[in-house]
Amino acid sequence: MDKKGKSKSDITYHNKDVLSKVMAENFKDKSLKVYGIDVPKIKQVLPTNLPEIQVNEMRIDNLFLLEDGSIAIIDYESSLKWENYLKYLNYVVRILERYKQEAKYIRMIVIYTADVEQAEDEFHAGCLTLRLEQAYLRKVDSKSIRDVLEKKLEDGVPLSDDELMQFIILPLTYKGKEAKRVAVKDAVYLAKKITDKKNQMFVLSGILVFADKIIDARTADQIKEVIRMTQVAQLLLEEGRDKGREEERTEGMKVLVDSLRAFAIPDEDIIGKLIEKYQLTKDEADKFIKQN
Repeated sequence: MDKKGKSKSDITYHNKDVLSKVMAENFKDKSLKVYGIDVPKIKQVLPTNLPEIQVNEMRIDNLFLLEDGSIAIIDYESSLKWENYLKYLNYVVRILERYKQEAKYIRMIVIYTADVEQAEDEFHAGCLTLRLEQAYLRKVDSKSIRDVLEKKLEDGVPLSDDELMQFIILPLTYKGKEAKRVAVKDAVYLAKKITDKKNQMFVLSGILVFADKIIDARTADQIKEVIRMTQVAQLLLEEGRDKGREEERTEGMKVLVDSLRAFAIPDEDIIGKLIEKYQLTKDEADKFIKQN
């Protein structure tokens, strides 16, 4: 994916780190084979903030420790550029700087969106050769995968690990920016139907991280609102309802208000959320907003 330049819809480094923490546990034991990459399963998500990073550089898209002890650097690209090879070499050097002798085997994996049909899998510079493991999402049958996901969600059938991995990458299997943007919104619509909240968090976080360069600001805010509500406020809400604890219920409402305000959601919309989620009257919601 093109890493130069940032629009207001791009995910900040801080938010990406937060989302990575959400995704870390869910990635454990998942396989990359559904993307066309035959490597061992993911054992652990590693931090992507490498040492001595330059101001104008983006971080690695994903960094995983695999079950065989190898470290997998993963980058997503939608175009072919000679400079990409320099970027990959830089990543490898930074990994060696951070992990030193622990980095016994490093894999440089590039996943191309549907916009790229073919790329060289080696880069030669005389004294060194960089070997890439590559996957092409143009080979993915987007419609078939989407149809299967929708059918299972409508029937209330749990998604498999492979299907969850396909879900988060689905928008990148479409060719062209506009088609990807439409696919992102459609994927978010489908993800809201996932009843398992842990899996819903994983899918929404994955979509937001993997497709951050093609998500418009409004859609990004909608995804982040669902994530924050699911992760924190919803938990406190249920505790308050089930156990009758007014303290937890109040704290849940505070979390919801703070979360929505962080994304510049107008107070009138927040009042509507309080009425919907906590069954408050309009006067009660108005009073709570003014006090918080």
